[in-house]
Amino acid sequence: MRKLIAVGSLSYFLIGLAMVLTGALLEPIIAYYDLDYKVGSLWISDQFVGYLIGVLVAPLLTSRIGKRSTLVIAFGSLTVAQAAYSILPPWGLMLVIAPLAGLGFGMAEAIVGATIIELSDDKNKASSMSFLEVFFGVGALVMPLGAAYLIHLGYWQLTFPLLTAIAGVTMLLWLTVSFGKADDQIGWPSRSAEARAVAAGKAPIAKSKYTRSMVPFLTFGILFFLIYVGLEMSFSNYLASFLMQRTGAQETNAASVLSLFWLFMVIGRLFAGRLADRITYPVYLMIACIGSVIVFAASAVTMSFTGLVVWTCIGGLIMSGMFAVGLVYANSRIEGLTERTTSLMVAAGGIGGAIFPRIAGWLMDSYGTTTTMWLIAGLAVLMLVSLAFMAVAGKRRMDGVKEPEAVATP
Repeated sequence: MRKLIAVGSLSYFLIGLAMVLTGALLEPIIAYYDLDYKVGSLWISDQFVGYLIGVLVAPLLTSRIGKRSTLVIAFGSLTVAQAAYSILPPWGLMLVIAPLAGLGFGMAEAIVGATIIELSDDKNKASSMSFLEVFFGVGALVMPLGAAYLIHLGYWQLTFPLLTAIAGVTMLLWLTVSFGKADDQIGWPSRSAEARAVAAGKAPIAKSKYTRSMVPFLTFGILFFLIYVGLEMSFSNYLASFLMQRTGAQETNAASVLSLFWLFMVIGRLFAGRLADRITYPVYLMIACIGSVIVFAASAVTMSFTGLVVWTCIGGLIMSGMFAVGLVYANSRIEGLTERTTSLMVAAGGIGGAIFPRIAGWLMDSYGTTTTMWLIAGLAVLMLVSLAFMAVAGKRRMDGVKEPEAVATP
């Protein structure tokens, strides 16, 4: 399990690098191709379209060829995409390549996350996922720092071949490393679980399906992840632009502030899992959502560079564990469907990550930073409302599950 978490952590580190790449390099890309924000945001949106497709096809592929094979395909796709980015092709080709990159890290995130949730002990699920998210945060932290340094040197385009190398190494690890007992779940199965059970003389494994009682919780959970990822991606991808346009900050300084956001994300994730396990998942998420509303509303009315930096750091700390804890919370209320539920929630995030940055880019061009920041604050309010309904639906579902057992007790 330790070896699996180690390779999974490297995978999440790479996913963090790849996901934040577009935001960290958006300004030089816009300058290089002579674009406006509306057109430049297509790069972000196209990548998240691929991300969405990758997340949705992940369960289908893993059921046919196994998790390990699918992960090799995922990281292979990401390697090819980053290699293609490296030659800085015409803008039209950049937009064609972007979905391939998203496909790679979308499949990888869904499969690695579901595997860790499924194989971890019940008491440590949130902690294990938060540990992976720490490495995602480190990747998201390193990317803007490295990009800012390379932008300063005038060699920002070297970011792409560096990611190509890391993606290639990660693909080779999934291709060659043995994970011991966990290989039964993530190895190279040539047959489905049902076929292996029949061959072993056991009864075929029944395929679980969502029941009617799960639908309300599932619906609000999908809405929660759609809004959360859309909010996070809109804020992180345009944070440098917010600072440059609102406060007159230099490009390298503005890009470095994005690293501060992810630094506080990493710090928060070191404790988020244990805290959520202790105070329960819905309570942790409710506190985080309320804090997000306060932070983004305050950011919308703050005009100074220092003030925005402070709110950015607090926002990173508050939002640090929301994705990981949200995934564990969703799977704790819908048991037996971990891979499918994880894929649905991550897919919802992919939709949000594709739609809302596009809207934010249009608002930046048409109405400026203040209106865009109020959009983000409004998303935080909607996220809080969706979580409230999600928690109510989850409580009703758990009460409904326990009630028949109470009736049957003598």
